[in-house]
Amino acid sequence: MLAMAKGVGRNVVWMGVVSFFADVAGEMIAPLLPLYMTAVLGAPATAVGLVEGAAELSASVFRGVGGWWSDRAGARKPTVVFGYSLSAFAKPALALAGGWPGLLVARFADRAGKGLRGSARDALIASSTSPEHWGKAFSLHRAMDTAGAVAGPLIGLWLLNSVGLSYRSIFLWAGLPAFAAVLVLVLFVREAEIVRPAPASGPRARAPLSSKFWRFLAVYGVFALGNSSDAFVLLKGRDAGMSATAVVLAYVLYNLVNASLATTAGRLADRFGRRLTVAVGMGVYALCYLGLARASSERALWPLFALYGLQAALIEGSFRAVVAGASETENRGLAQGVFQGVTGALGFAASVLAGLMWTKISPSAPFYFGAACAACAAVLLPLSVWKSGSAGGVSGLSA
Repeated sequence: MLAMAKGVGRNVVWMGVVSFFADVAGEMIAPLLPLYMTAVLGAPATAVGLVEGAAELSASVFRGVGGWWSDRAGARKPTVVFGYSLSAFAKPALALAGGWPGLLVARFADRAGKGLRGSARDALIASSTSPEHWGKAFSLHRAMDTAGAVAGPLIGLWLLNSVGLSYRSIFLWAGLPAFAAVLVLVLFVREAEIVRPAPASGPRARAPLSSKFWRFLAVYGVFALGNSSDAFVLLKGRDAGMSATAVVLAYVLYNLVNASLATTAGRLADRFGRRLTVAVGMGVYALCYLGLARASSERALWPLFALYGLQAALIEGSFRAVVAGASETENRGLAQGVFQGVTGALGFAASVLAGLMWTKISPSAPFYFGAACAACAAVLLPLSVWKSGSAGGVSGLSA
């Protein structure tokens, strides 16, 4: 029997299991890939930014497609299955790449699969849970997802240091948990009913996305413009003198803090306000990035990796719950797709810009820029709610 949190159904838990295996696969690769590109292939930081930025652009484009298609088809699961399957095939393809352009193609396919499944999966979770428990459901799912992100780097590190496998061999073995995720999804996750309003006389127009949704997207976009790939946080570790092993372990610390606090953050978001939780997370992000900009030793970086995990726990489950609350049942997949698509496109710009700033200005420049964007968004988010008078001023932060 699966242990379930109050108000969270089995579908959410099984989706968490799927994401656990998928993240084991992805995170066996993620902390090693920028090290492999720079240390083995000799690629510059601009190439890392281009590869990771293109990967996020791929995800952003296909998030909108996946969300729209799952709304149109009236079913979420087929899109989710296809997305996870595409990513599973892309993992071992990384091992076949002979240079960073080949890695770019494989990463593009991997993140295209992530984009296709993401919006439909989030809509499936929302449809499987009553609205008052959305924060808890998304954060529980995120916690299980991030638990895989803790296990994955440790497995990758063990294969690298203890078993003695090459980077490419590790990329190949990452296909096993990726295909396990697809198997669990097909066998145990059920389609959730999409309840549509009774049709009116004449042709029914799709409900438009609300002004509350667009206001949140506008403010979150400011944050996303400075939210470059995690690869630059890892490269900061190497720049400060961390060994490859220490970088991976610091990444594990980040994921461990994220996984440990995600469910608690979700409960707090449901109780005190999801927008408020996101705003606090943006403030923590700004402090963390300011610290990364100024840190020059390995000792200073360890607490910053932990702080980086805290901001992720506060933001990543809560923003999905905000988007779910700002949309209707029949356009929820589209809302998740538009939101994640736009912010993903901004993430592409952020990563490319970070690579250029790292190379042309200094390794600290991307972190100063990211801290400024996060600080602005943290201030603008509460102001956007109060100014609009949504849900009676301060209470609008719970939306």
